[in-house]
Amino acid sequence: MAVYKIFPTQDTTLYSAYPIMNTGLDAILETSNIIDISGTPGVSRYLILFDQEEILDIYSNKIGNSSYDVYFKNFIAEARGLNQNTFLEILPLAQSWNNGTGYTLDNPQEKDGASWTYANYSGSGPWSTSGIYLNSTGSIEYTSSFSNIYGGSGGGNWFYDTSGSLYVVAGYVVSGYVAPQLPFSGSVDVSFGLRSNKDIEANVSNISNAWINNTIPNYGFIVKLTSSLEFETNQNIQPIFKYYSVDTNTIYPPCLEFRWRDYETILTGSATGSIVTTSDLKMSLAENPGVFYPESINRFYINVSPLYPTRIYQTSSLFTNLNYLPTSSYYAIKDLATNEFIVNFDDNYTQISSDSNGNYFDIYMSGLEPERYYSVLIKTHINGSTKIFNDDYYFKVING
Repeated sequence: MAVYKIFPTQDTTLYSAYPIMNTGLDAILETSNIIDISGTPGVSRYLILFDQEEILDIYSNKIGNSSYDVYFKNFIAEARGLNQNTFLEILPLAQSWNNGTGYTLDNPQEKDGASWTYANYSGSGPWSTSGIYLNSTGSIEYTSSFSNIYGGSGGGNWFYDTSGSLYVVAGYVVSGYVAPQLPFSGSVDVSFGLRSNKDIEANVSNISNAWINNTIPNYGFIVKLTSSLEFETNQNIQPIFKYYSVDTNTIYPPCLEFRWRDYETILTGSATGSIVTTSDLKMSLAENPGVFYPESINRFYINVSPLYPTRIYQTSSLFTNLNYLPTSSYYAIKDLATNEFIVNFDDNYTQISSDSNGNYFDIYMSGLEPERYYSVLIKTHINGSTKIFNDDYYFKVING
């Protein structure tokens, strides 16, 4: 199993109420429909870009031919005004843009990056409202949506797929939802209620595949409310989503998470006789120096033996025998301070492998926040029971 995370190189929010304001260094990304005291709606959408070279490297040098999924993850800072079903769209941006160095409501406003009206900076590169991108096999259309009354032309643009080849994806949509001008069936069928978790964890494999295959260029994602909720003048419809940006001072920056299956095992045939069959186990984590740099890739081995081994006649200690966990064993990683899962148990992507030295799993430290402690949990299914071991398996990632 492997989980590998990369972090954005650019992100910013576009505000229709401030058409040329850049917010490229804000700690918050926002998508909302807010009505001011005069009754004028202001819409916000945010852009986020991940480096294409990093993505290509992961596909070429890490994933290879393994099965995989790609998830866009963004963590909620604040959510308000969700008095009805509220949906977000996560779409592939169709134009290059500049991050800029502004903050929300700077006085004077910073105008050196993307804004509602311009993709580059004030006066340069207005957002194209529609067009066609030509690739090696054909053409892909892109579109936009805006209000000529409120904010004017702009607000980014995005590719859409009239043939329904599924690289366009929407996040947090109920089953059967189809966005305007997006006749696709590849929606992420996830909905949330008033008190449910508002973190984004959307499978964007189809978009990522399109970037890798050069079907569309990688300009990042645009995240927005559905068109029916934007520029809404009804005072009862004012959804506000605020997410942490890459410039946050918290441990919750957005990321693109690659999950692939690299499970290998030698536990076949006669080797299955070395699998433990009791849930009374003694376990320890080997190859754990306790401190790692972000560039590290560490292979942890698991030492396991029955707590009460069956008595047999032999001339060596039973505790020197090499034992294995059942093949249905998995690992997870938690942040020790917050007790939150950084990598959760997954039957497909966190299955523990085995070789002639024992059970093992690999961790890429680059996806973990530095200067924090982490704990490793082991889950295994034995004789109809599910056991989770959390016996002080700790390590720390430090800045190098």
